[in-house]
Amino acid sequence: MKFLLSTFIVSIVTLVSCAQKSSTSKNQKSSNNNMTNTTNTNDSGKTAKATFANGCFWCTEAVFEELNGVISATSGYTGGHIKNPTYKEVTSGLTGHAEALDIVYDPSVISFDELLEVFWETHDPTTLNRQGADVGTQYRSGVFYHNDEQKDKAEKYKAALDKSGAFDKPIVTEITAFSNFYPAEDYHQQYYENNENSNPYCRIVIRPKLEKFRKVFKDKLKPTSN
Repeated sequence: MKFLLSTFIVSIVTLVSCAQKSSTSKNQKSSNNNMTNTTNTNDSGKTAKATFANGCFWCTEAVFEELNGVISATSGYTGGHIKNPTYKEVTSGLTGHAEALDIVYDPSVISFDELLEVFWETHDPTTLNRQGADVGTQYRSGVFYHNDEQKDKAEKYKAALDKSGAFDKPIVTEITAFSNFYPAEDYHQQYYENNENSNPYCRIVIRPKLEKFRKVFKDKLKPTSN
């Protein structure tokens, strides 16, 4: 957990935030529709989905897409009360959505338990509606489960972490049934990959976090990420 705490000390003191405008002025929506399926099939057989909210999706997408077994990690919005929200609407805090990731993974390569481990250790689940300098309900911590098994595992993991004293404060992560997911605008997808050297947030916040993640989870990375 030292990795988690040190990462977010850096994030908290920086004045750079995810909500700052990117250099891209596009506001187009992704061509994908509302994503609600919990399983899909590919050449290797069945895949599964996980939906996590743990701060700015620019950060979380960069982390999860490097895990071996993760087929795709899509940035978007979940947990709100309006359909097809825009980034501007979500950042207002009035739609109820959280910035989130819709993760498609191969359970024969990486388990939901392992995804939960990465989830808990790569953000601060004790800060309500805040991750570092990013403040608002859209940055809340949440597991949006797709079935009872995911719900049970998330609740047990949360309880075990609280009991262990791994964090100085109680975990405030919400564990809620998945209802819908709306992909974010195209320019948010693979944001770090496309803006690594041009956006200060990528250099100051995401890059150090990603470097620490790679060291801690080096055995779980895709071969090209090692």
